[in-house]
Amino acid sequence: MTNFADLNLNPKVLKAIEEAGYETPTPIQQGAIPPALEGKDVLGIAQTGTGKTASFTLPMITMLARGRARARMPRSLVLCPTRELAAQVAENFDTYSKHVKLTKALLIGGVSFKEQDALIDKGVDVLIATPGRLLDHFERGKLLLTGVQVMVVDEADRMLDMGFIPDIERIFSLTPFTRQTLFFSATMAPEIERITNTFLSAPARIEVARQATASETIEQGVVKFKASRRDREGSEKRKVLRALIDAEGDKCTNAIIFCNRKTDVDICAKSLKKYGYNAAPIHGDLDQSQRMKTLDAFREGELRILVASDVAARGLDVPSVSHVFNFDVPSHAEDYVHRIGRTGRAGREGKALTLCIPRDDKYLDAIETLIQKEIPRIDNPVKAEPTPEPKEDAKIKVVSDKGDEGRSKSRSGRGRGRGTPRDDHKVVGMGDHMPQFIALSFEERRAS
Repeated sequence: MTNFADLNLNPKVLKAIEEAGYETPTPIQQGAIPPALEGKDVLGIAQTGTGKTASFTLPMITMLARGRARARMPRSLVLCPTRELAAQVAENFDTYSKHVKLTKALLIGGVSFKEQDALIDKGVDVLIATPGRLLDHFERGKLLLTGVQVMVVDEADRMLDMGFIPDIERIFSLTPFTRQTLFFSATMAPEIERITNTFLSAPARIEVARQATASETIEQGVVKFKASRRDREGSEKRKVLRALIDAEGDKCTNAIIFCNRKTDVDICAKSLKKYGYNAAPIHGDLDQSQRMKTLDAFREGELRILVASDVAARGLDVPSVSHVFNFDVPSHAEDYVHRIGRTGRAGREGKALTLCIPRDDKYLDAIETLIQKEIPRIDNPVKAEPTPEPKEDAKIKVVSDKGDEGRSKSRSGRGRGRGTPRDDHKVVGMGDHMPQFIALSFEERRAS
């Protein structure tokens, strides 16, 4: 069995790894670290949760342990698709480089340019950034990339999904041709293949699992659900979600719930809190400080349920997430793999349950085609209630007490002021149903 000590890493890095409690490298780490230390380009393809971050941070720290950075010219560059993933990579560098004197800067949105400029001006060994904020600094003349020796592109397929590929190509053109490139992705779409063929030179290709496969330690299930009425779909779907959470009982120590739309993230989180669940939302429209505060609370166990958009689907390393619930079936099949990859990490067991309405069947079919297996169907924990037949006397009809003359006046507006209630009209045919009719209309407008 291979140990970290067998990988020719810096002794100070090995000491930090031991203090972090790790002994045996994962397959992607075993495959990527040796060629990276030899100075070769690396193309790593592995499913999420396999330790990709350490497979580039460890050799980078070893290689950068010698040398010194110059002002505004970082020695290495790590590109990440989201702020959260960039912050997580920065935490990994802090963990593994604590015995090595390396400087780093984190360039992400939601943070003052002034603070980031001050760090860059001093010179940094490791620059971790999202593409947009990096180019903002470059265009303001605050940053030069001509000193980059090692460049890492993390979660490349997510970069493609978010439309960052043109930015990535531009950033590549700003770095030296002689740089070493470490390129990591969970899937290899044709556009990603083109990028690697263009910018990597004879890379060592490490593929530790079939592309876009779910971990075998994750138990999967799908609930096929059809609302009693279209206008009740949201509330009834949330009821099924709550029933699924309750059915898991104490086994559900914490969970991430994924929604396709940011508005649904907020509605779902608000509904769960209303019913007494310890839940909070996270998505791209929230302030960065609020997002980090929510994530920290989830990591520390102070928050049980995180309701998220796909901004949280990639790269967020919370080792002990017991459950993932897909409130919506993702429209991109690859996103399903990354979502459920938040559980069952590092060999642990996990559970992923998905709610599927009839119009999402095509997305479910695409997911099953991608992962090459059928997801087991499970029973809806909420028993369907029969929809009551409407009564004849419940129909609404508007009549006038004043006959044709009254109707004529009502059309022309004579005899009453603008906005004045029409006293000559009344609703008939509702009888004792009127209070119930009004109450139902009101309740349907509230998040349930």
